[in-house]
Amino acid sequence: MSAEATAGPATTGPVTATHCPYCALQCGMNLRAGATGGVVVEERPDFPVNRGALCGKGRTAPAVLSSRVRLTEPLVRGRSGRLEPAGWEEALDAVAEGLSHTARTHGPDAVGVFGGGGLTNEKAYALGKFARVALRTSQIDYNGRFCMSSAAAAHQRAFGLDRGLPFPLEDVPRTGCVILVGSNLAETMPPALRFLRELKDNGGTLIVVDPRRTRTAEEADLHLAPRPGTDLALALGLLHLVVAEGRTDEAFIAERTSGWPEARAAAMAHWPELVERITGVPVPRLREAVSLFCAPESAMVLTARGPEQQSKGTDTVGAWINLCLATGRAGRPLSGYGCLTGQGNGQGGREHGQKADQLPGYRKLTDPAARAHVAGVWGVDPDSLPGPGRSAYELLDALGTDVKALLLMGSNPVVSAPRAAHIEGRIRSLDFLAVADVVLSETAELADVVLPVTQWAEETGTTTSLEGRVLLRRRALTPPPGVRTDLEVLHGLAARLGVEKGFPTAPEEVFEELRRASAGGPADYSGISYSRVEAEQGVFWPCPEGSSGTPRLFLDRFATEDGRARFVPVAHRDAAEMPDAAYPLLLTTGRVVAQYQSGAQTRRVAELNAAAPGPFVELHPRLAARLGVTEGAPLAVVSRRGRAVAPAKITDTIRADTVFMPFHWPGEGRANTLTNPALDPISRMPEFKTCAVRVEPA
Repeated sequence: MSAEATAGPATTGPVTATHCPYCALQCGMNLRAGATGGVVVEERPDFPVNRGALCGKGRTAPAVLSSRVRLTEPLVRGRSGRLEPAGWEEALDAVAEGLSHTARTHGPDAVGVFGGGGLTNEKAYALGKFARVALRTSQIDYNGRFCMSSAAAAHQRAFGLDRGLPFPLEDVPRTGCVILVGSNLAETMPPALRFLRELKDNGGTLIVVDPRRTRTAEEADLHLAPRPGTDLALALGLLHLVVAEGRTDEAFIAERTSGWPEARAAAMAHWPELVERITGVPVPRLREAVSLFCAPESAMVLTARGPEQQSKGTDTVGAWINLCLATGRAGRPLSGYGCLTGQGNGQGGREHGQKADQLPGYRKLTDPAARAHVAGVWGVDPDSLPGPGRSAYELLDALGTDVKALLLMGSNPVVSAPRAAHIEGRIRSLDFLAVADVVLSETAELADVVLPVTQWAEETGTTTSLEGRVLLRRRALTPPPGVRTDLEVLHGLAARLGVEKGFPTAPEEVFEELRRASAGGPADYSGISYSRVEAEQGVFWPCPEGSSGTPRLFLDRFATEDGRARFVPVAHRDAAEMPDAAYPLLLTTGRVVAQYQSGAQTRRVAELNAAAPGPFVELHPRLAARLGVTEGAPLAVVSRRGRAVAPAKITDTIRADTVFMPFHWPGEGRANTLTNPALDPISRMPEFKTCAVRVEPA
């Protein structure tokens, strides 16, 4: 088959069952070989998550495979200062020399590695191994740190194990009530909206917490619109009312939890009137939310980036977990807390070694037994493995100073990082930058070497969805001649760095090693194989050898040493940056349905650009009138970190003290020019979701 790929009508060629390359739903789809080359997308109704439904991004995904929009040959920056076409041997030699020269001159930790939540499990595993075995550097992290790390930290703290959802999505419509916090599911994961509609059809209730009346909030029985950055106070206020109204499940608390007295005392310091002043949510609505949540026998809380991307994100998620535990809504059928993972492999990407502090199988890098096990699989001395490195933002912030060379795979921090203009400057100050990507992203444009790599339909590999379901994407298309897989790139670089063995290029061979490396760890994949995944529509981890997998966690015990879930006492604190006279408004950011993440791929699809052609600033009519701004007029949003300009979008679906910008675009409309890199002290998640700004006509 040729590399040309377009979305279009069905043809009669062979069919490959696979999954969408975008979000963590990992919707099932069929790819059919086109009559004149390429592939077209068809529905795959047998896959239970989406039952054939696809959003516009999934339907048009083959368009990014076209040689008209993607990279098809390596690029090396020549004497002219421009990126120029080069052969693969020249390009790999240049990368190996750039990385090794930096290590020889400044030490191995002067070399950094930055990965992505879209890499398959095999590629994420190999990248982490490459950093620690071939480069001997501790400086590796990935953009998944920007996705759900606060939820992961809270999961670990409360339950002893982090998996996005502890139950399959099919359980959601069968529960009695869902509180959805900081998720616009209708635009970020459209096929999943049916689970919420089915919930309501079954007599359940939906509560949406969001400062905007989004398309998802329109579906809610109750919409709570707190000020950005006050979700922690809101959760504590609800728990206060649960206690005050005698709605706690004392038997569950006694039998299956610890730490309740301290958590209860912390919640009781957040009385309803105080919470109303902090959040702007009226007390009667707080009481209504408690009544709806506690009335049925089962209920769930699902969070997304809204409460998580805060400088107190771990405590915020912890407060929502406390609400679940206090009411017995955890560790029971059709109940629990879950996180709606964002990126396609955000879950698996951190489980297997591209996160600064973790080894494969979700093992801690500081655990001697974990180091010994993984080193044994890798055939190296445990003492040779470097210790934990910097988290994602801290790694990017250190570029050009402590970290002087960077290998980057599958990420575009020039657009996606907080305080993006500063990070762009740090990237420009590097001695050497190599980027492996499908397209020439804004970050790749700054590189010394750009390596064109395959993507989803051109390679085989596994991903782990937001349910903890390990899935298999099958290769359906032969990539262009000048393109290689990331595994081939790492193999070639490792050989040039003196590591001849240990970096196979066959995905299934890498997965077999991953199984051994994960065996006995919290994220145990040792019982999972390609054949099982294909035959069973995915396998839920943990899945030790001989296990059938674990669709539902914690029904018998939690993953802590004593089997009890842990309450953690938390208290509200302000966002790192509050409004003042100079910056009187709050900015919050998010996504639109037709674009994805930094837009590096979706901005190259004509149909998606027609639906969402560029950035905008959403503001309330009262604010617009005060500024004298009309619909579509250029509007400047200014924070302490910079200035962004985009057309005004006037709507009464947003709070009057808040403005919203989507973050998919570079240039003057780059929302992340404005955002605050203040970090959560536990997860090291930046505070993307709120910062102080002023707005003025441009």
